[in-house]
Amino acid sequence: APSPTTAVPYMSVKCIDVRKNHHKTKWLMPWGLNHCEKLKDFDEAMSRQIEANDIVFAVHIPLPNKEMSPWFQFMLFIMQLDIAFKMDNDLKENAEITLDVSLAYRDNVFDEWQEIARAIEIRKLKCTFGSPKTLESEGRHYDCDFLPFMEIGSVAHKYYLINIRLPVNERKGINVGIGEIKDIRLVGIHQNGGFTKVWFAMKTFLTPSILIIMVWYWRRITLMTRAPVLLEKVIFALGISMTFINIPVEWFSIGFDWTWMLLFGDIRQGIFYAMLLSFWIIFCGEHMMDQNERNHLSGYWKQVGPIAVGSFCLFIFDMCERGVQLKNPFYSIWTTEVGTELAMAFIIVAGICLCLYFLFLCFMVFQVFRNISGKQSSLPAMSKARRLHYEGLIFRFKFLMLITLACAAMTVIFFIVSQVTEGHWKWGDLTIQVNSAFFTGIYGMWNLYVFALMFLYAPSHKNYGEDQSNGDLGVNSGEELQLTTTITHVDGPTEVYKLARKEAQE
Repeated sequence: APSPTTAVPYMSVKCIDVRKNHHKTKWLMPWGLNHCEKLKDFDEAMSRQIEANDIVFAVHIPLPNKEMSPWFQFMLFIMQLDIAFKMDNDLKENAEITLDVSLAYRDNVFDEWQEIARAIEIRKLKCTFGSPKTLESEGRHYDCDFLPFMEIGSVAHKYYLINIRLPVNERKGINVGIGEIKDIRLVGIHQNGGFTKVWFAMKTFLTPSILIIMVWYWRRITLMTRAPVLLEKVIFALGISMTFINIPVEWFSIGFDWTWMLLFGDIRQGIFYAMLLSFWIIFCGEHMMDQNERNHLSGYWKQVGPIAVGSFCLFIFDMCERGVQLKNPFYSIWTTEVGTELAMAFIIVAGICLCLYFLFLCFMVFQVFRNISGKQSSLPAMSKARRLHYEGLIFRFKFLMLITLACAAMTVIFFIVSQVTEGHWKWGDLTIQVNSAFFTGIYGMWNLYVFALMFLYAPSHKNYGEDQSNGDLGVNSGEELQLTTTITHVDGPTEVYKLARKEAQE
């Protein structure tokens, strides 16, 4: 697949808008048929006595002779200001810039522009000046951080237009002490259409495969004479959450202007993360040989509780950012000091918690391995067929445990990298580029893992003769045996489970 996102730089055009009260419905085009009257620079504005309030920075998206496409999925914009140093107009400490911004769209070059959103936004300027502030340095530019500007959750129209005003009101202190602004640049980030098509194709192909194995798996369990055990229920729930993330509802975003798709995608992914992390804890716990409290969800509340609380915090954090953006695409939690600190703290805490979770999971897997190895000492006393059966069982189980650890490690890395990438967009560092193979690989890995779990943990219907069934493990003759690493038997748990129970009770 091509790289997931593309960054396109845009330079705003300075338009003159000298009219009484700056009529709201007037849209200023930087170029084209009805383009605005342009200014080369602010020196020209000074000589023509044009005030700052009469200048509009106009940006047309996309660049000339191109058009946007619904395949781009989302648009994220960050702003960079070119501010020059001047002795009599210096940039104040902790200066704030007030932007009167509006966004419009049209699907035809002859149509009128239709307004999408309009807002007054305040952004904090964080700039440094490398040279000493003397007369010789006048005209040199400050080094300013990127500012988060706008995010839209769908690209349903062909052409977009952004008009930005910098209203000046000296009495109220609006846009005073922000230095001499020379230009406004925007960087537009959108998903690549080619990557979107590969992503949709994967989802469309994987949805039926997981659905089919789920139906087959649950049918196998319902054929049993006993009730499903906890592990079987949790595997089925994991299958449901995987199907929920798989269903390619994104196809509708090609035909409909659904701006909430980004938020919906985040919620789906959050549910899957919570389910996957909870499953790994229960999966290891159910195979702990010296644990008496089994087959009850209540036995795992200490481990699953924090995952639920963390997921809820994630949801609240997302609603604060993307939820508000449904109404006002110019809003960003990163614009305020408190918001930035909260967002940063959230990413750091989430990363630390995930790393600690992974270490705890490694410890649980180590305990399971140690217990299994202890039980292997009873294998030589068995008949050959029985011993081979158990050796195969233990080998497969250990293999699945290692796959689980690998999957957990990749998931933790993926979560941290995706959060940092999104943060870097907001902070404006455009150097990070996550490879599309990473996204598609992790997504494919989750699907394969869930598929393998259902396949291996579905109850077996194979029947063994008496000569193979009589072992030292209290399995009655003619009982069905499992050749997979399963926990299920016709009327009770599997041999590994039973062996563990027996030892624990003793």
